[in-house]
Amino acid sequence: MKAVVLLSGGLDSATTLAYATSKGFECHAVTFDYGQRHKIEIKAARKVAKALGAKEHIVVKIDLRKFGGSALTSDTPVPKGRKAKEIGSGIPVTYVPARNTVFLSLALAFAETLGAHDIFIGINALDYSGYPDCRPEFIRAFERTANLATKAGVEGAKFKILAPLIKMTKAEIIRLGRKLGVDYSLTHSCYDPAPDGTPCGKCDSCLLREKGFKEA
Repeated sequence: MKAVVLLSGGLDSATTLAYATSKGFECHAVTFDYGQRHKIEIKAARKVAKALGAKEHIVVKIDLRKFGGSALTSDTPVPKGRKAKEIGSGIPVTYVPARNTVFLSLALAFAETLGAHDIFIGINALDYSGYPDCRPEFIRAFERTANLATKAGVEGAKFKILAPLIKMTKAEIIRLGRKLGVDYSLTHSCYDPAPDGTPCGKCDSCLLREKGFKEA
């Protein structure tokens, strides 16, 4: 069985790739170079794909920086040192407009050309800081769209959008990844790393990662 796996190079997507592989899928990983300030994650994705035995790993270049609208695709400062209550409320400036919709659309096109009908994405709704495109209802809606808007879907080869981590905490994800042999030292989560790739340790993503490892 073939599957397309969205692979950012972060902790969640690495665990998702390991999970899909453990379920017997031949995994075709796709990473997006979308103009993000934390471009170091692309290098991490390459390492993760190789370490976890992806059948194929492609990097697709799109320029969401042309639109901006996010601290990840513009010069807007990335929030630092926020408390857990702040991280868990509202939609932060690190939200990239329509990012997961764009990514899943391209992953869907890739899957259809491969004859794959399973698309894995490593989003989770519990530890994430208010992103509307990380919710279960978004995944269900996109799956319906995928089966309405593709030749394969119309002809009866139904697509599944799989988000196995969506109801898990960061600690639960890390525990799962450890069981599956994920080397988390290869992953990168920081939204605002130093030029040499050193994590800032203070952005929401760094804080959630640290909290997850402590709890795990």
